[in-house]
Amino acid sequence: MNILEKITLGKYQEVKGNQELVSIAELENSRFFNKPTISLKSALENPAGRQGIIAEFKRKSPSKGVFNEAFSPVEITSGYVMAGATALSVLTDGPYFGGAKEDLIAVRNAVNVPLLRKDFMVDEYQILEAKAWGADVILLIAAAIDSTLLNKLAKFAKSLGLETLLEIHEVKELDGNLSEYIDIVGVNNRNLKDFTVDIERSIKAIEHIPASFTRISESGISKTETIRYLKTHGYKGFLMGEAFMQTPDPVEAIHNFILKI
Repeated sequence: MNILEKITLGKYQEVKGNQELVSIAELENSRFFNKPTISLKSALENPAGRQGIIAEFKRKSPSKGVFNEAFSPVEITSGYVMAGATALSVLTDGPYFGGAKEDLIAVRNAVNVPLLRKDFMVDEYQILEAKAWGADVILLIAAAIDSTLLNKLAKFAKSLGLETLLEIHEVKELDGNLSEYIDIVGVNNRNLKDFTVDIERSIKAIEHIPASFTRISESGISKTETIRYLKTHGYKGFLMGEAFMQTPDPVEAIHNFILKI
């Protein structure tokens, strides 16, 4: 069992516990639930001078351990936006990434750019949570759930006005998962078995992703030349977290990075 399988398995129990604490009615009555969403797809396709960086806030990861648990999500993400980030991704998984719903809510209160709830979706209840907490986009990982469930969740997300990001690790994961309910396809450059990263995963995959879907590249991006290289192959967005979060000053790191693109 790889790390993704372990995380996903635990999510079912987590969802059950959350449902006992917060009812669907309470989620639907939250202050953000009926708020219009901000389109990540539009922001990436019409960059308005920005470079397509989706800057991620996370305190730790299974592969790299703890970055800095004292970092303030509002301070960091507000700085990311001021530095030129097109959108933000906030981890809400606690056990493996040190995230929490409070992080997402706090960031939503502070910024007005597209916001991705980064978590491992296995149930419609989590999508209601995402909407209630102020997210604009949810993540659906093809390697984590089967196509029947993935399509069901994508359709439900769209019914709430949320956009959907389909994440693949291999081209074969596109099969059965591309539909009218998917807005963005992200290629994760990380091998789930050994955590090695290869940017060529994105290069090899893009010809298999129809241009009607906005394409983004995820993981292992740390150099400006990589961004330029990926752009020439049709990528519009670049999900980056560790390259900034591993530094003493993530805001300064993203500022210097974007200046060099």
